[in-house]
Amino acid sequence: MTPQTRAEKSAAAMWANDAASKWLGMSLDHVGPGSAVMSFEVGPQHLNGHAICHGGYIFTLADSAFAFACNSYNRLVVAQQNTITYLSPAQQGERLTATAREVSLAGRSGLYDVSVTAPDGRVVAEFRGGSRQIKGQHFEETP
Repeated sequence: MTPQTRAEKSAAAMWANDAASKWLGMSLDHVGPGSAVMSFEVGPQHLNGHAICHGGYIFTLADSAFAFACNSYNRLVVAQQNTITYLSPAQQGERLTATAREVSLAGRSGLYDVSVTAPDGRVVAEFRGGSRQIKGQHFEETP
């Protein structure tokens, strides 16, 4: 099985059970070994008291992209630690894109960076996630 096929099958298995990302209107736009791209459109229900996208939704988008990137090897992986820095407000009607990439993978621990951008190319937030592999696989795979 190729690494790309493994990433796609892992993502399909995860997406089937990912009620949170689906409920928020996210789409999984791309997945590859150690990488993922997800997006969603900021609607009126995502706005805070300043009439900009609530940071929790931006964090959730970045966290979901991080999850698909670090789970792309058909190993069950969970978040160990995450941080986010908000750089620019997101407005209603903008489609935000979270692009996750693997920085390091050593043993059971991984480090991933996620950049959240707006359609005009400006960076809305930068997220860094630490992952930890646990027991199990997304689908049955024989060596």
